[in-house]
Amino acid sequence: MTADIVAADGIAQPDTGPAVAGAEAAQSRLLRACRREPVDATPIWLMRQAGRYLPEYRALRERHAFLEMVKTPELACEVTLQPLRRFELDAAIIFADILPPLESLGFELEFHEGSGPLILNPLRRAADVAALSASEGDEGWSFTLQAIRLARRELGGGAPLIGFSGAPFTLACYAIQGSGGGDFAVARRFMMNEPRAWHAFMDVLARLVGRYLAAQVAAGAQVLQLFDSWAGLLSPADYREFVLPHSRAALAAVEGSGVPLIHFATGSAGLLELMYEAGGDVIGLDWRVDLEAARRRLGEGVCLQGNLDPVTLLAEPKALEARAVAVLKSAAGRPGHIFNLGHGVLPQTSPDNVRRLVDLVHEWSVGSQGGADG
Repeated sequence: MTADIVAADGIAQPDTGPAVAGAEAAQSRLLRACRREPVDATPIWLMRQAGRYLPEYRALRERHAFLEMVKTPELACEVTLQPLRRFELDAAIIFADILPPLESLGFELEFHEGSGPLILNPLRRAADVAALSASEGDEGWSFTLQAIRLARRELGGGAPLIGFSGAPFTLACYAIQGSGGGDFAVARRFMMNEPRAWHAFMDVLARLVGRYLAAQVAAGAQVLQLFDSWAGLLSPADYREFVLPHSRAALAAVEGSGVPLIHFATGSAGLLELMYEAGGDVIGLDWRVDLEAARRRLGEGVCLQGNLDPVTLLAEPKALEARAVAVLKSAAGRPGHIFNLGHGVLPQTSPDNVRRLVDLVHEWSVGSQGGADG
């Protein structure tokens, strides 16, 4: 199936990496780490590991618009698998975007090259909340569910597949602001001026996110990540009042599924305890918080994910190695660490540096936790 897509688009696939099916050790490694069990080597996957830094992704992108790729299951599956052909990553993450589920609420979404996503009919008044068309179906994500099914079939018994969703707060930021970037002042002003309408909207989004995550589990996702990309804009007090209950509600929808939940936000050094209170088996860290300090704050009962600065992948090999080893030393070989970046792979990243990082993490950490017994 995937090979047919590649041939149709004329993309020469690299033959320098492992087979997609991989060894089953890759699957057990990540899932064991999520459960804070010993592993044979530290697992590693990278946010935005499938994307613009890969030549084969750019070749597809020349022929297809971004939303077309997201909404065509075969293309989304192909992009999901591309990095696993090159690198011995311990997980695949489904190629998707956080915003299409908003379309099931009546929001009109467009992506423009260079300017990113646009919501053409942003929510700006309290009355707009009551007017939302809340679909209980999967019109905003059926294509992603099919991509998950296809990717699971292609992955076989190899690396586990991660599904994801934007968190209610981050989705609200885009839905109210109308575009991305900046400090989302329009969205946060709405939060402050219209608290009742804000909570009503967040209730809608929490139910939406919960259904979406549960549907991904049913389709075959083996790990889930909740991206609260913009939560770091908030004070702890505002997070507790306006965000925490809704993130908790969204995660509660899948807490009994048996699938590990990763809860991630950028700029979240002041929010870690509150994020943990909101839910998640794994707390994702960006590079602006020390991993050992986060362990002291949250305790031994949670797995930590992170937290190399993405710019490190643009550095010379010696600097890359030193900084990656510093993260591993901070983790100190304790069970319950997943190596990742503190945010996504930057488009200008060299694939060679990604390979260096993946190999280094595995080689340096072999045996650091006493091995795994299953």
